[in-house]
Amino acid sequence: MERNKNFSGPRRPKAEDSNQMVFGIRAVMEAIEAGKEIETLFIQRNLTGDLLGQLLKLAHRHKVVIQKVPEEKLNRLTRKVHQGAVAFVSPIIFQNIGEIITGTFEKGESPFVIILEGVTDVRNFGAIARSAYCAGCHAIIIPTRGAARINSDAIKTSAGALHHLPVVREVNLNNTVRFLKESGLTIVGCTEKATETIYKTNLTGPLAVVMGAEDVGLSNDMLKATDYITKIPMPGQLDSLNVSVATGIVLFESIRQKELEAGA
Repeated sequence: MERNKNFSGPRRPKAEDSNQMVFGIRAVMEAIEAGKEIETLFIQRNLTGDLLGQLLKLAHRHKVVIQKVPEEKLNRLTRKVHQGAVAFVSPIIFQNIGEIITGTFEKGESPFVIILEGVTDVRNFGAIARSAYCAGCHAIIIPTRGAARINSDAIKTSAGALHHLPVVREVNLNNTVRFLKESGLTIVGCTEKATETIYKTNLTGPLAVVMGAEDVGLSNDMLKATDYITKIPMPGQLDSLNVSVATGIVLFESIRQKELEAGA
């Protein structure tokens, strides 16, 4: 996949992002206790104190993703007094993949999900969500670390699809793939390393499509975990596509195959 060359490093949150930010140790604790969906909690590295200890225990109990960062990182996020703790509240509620798969089978449908490994660009993620929703996918699965932040930009780029399409966060994607296999799904990874194209790969039935980061693609562990790998044929001069475009092509090829199978 083609690397996004427009990335310029950490940025100060825009005005529409600020309503998702909670800063200050007690304020973050109150947000967690109130049941807010905390996407990421940034804690100042090497910070100590009883109150901070209470926050960390609370965060671990609620399985909040914690990142230890330098104070400078927090100062870039907000100019206000943050006390070494800044959290981002997700605009969506993350779902449980087990419940989604069970519910989909119970409705007589074949589960159709996307797994994104290392896709960190917010707009690419939003565009993928939009294509996934239009293609009738049942969920997008992302890792708790190394994934795009779901903020107003992601919601906007998805054209609101992220308010309707379930998003699942998993600590270990390989374990998730193992669960999906045990549930009867075929795992297909999209990579330029494949020899078979999407037009010759069976993309019908219960299916999980795995897409990788634009700079490095799928990890070796993920490639080993898939049932099949496939690629999009590209006779042009460039040998890579934007990950959101590539995902859309694969998803709608799956739809084409399913319609052909249904009409056979």
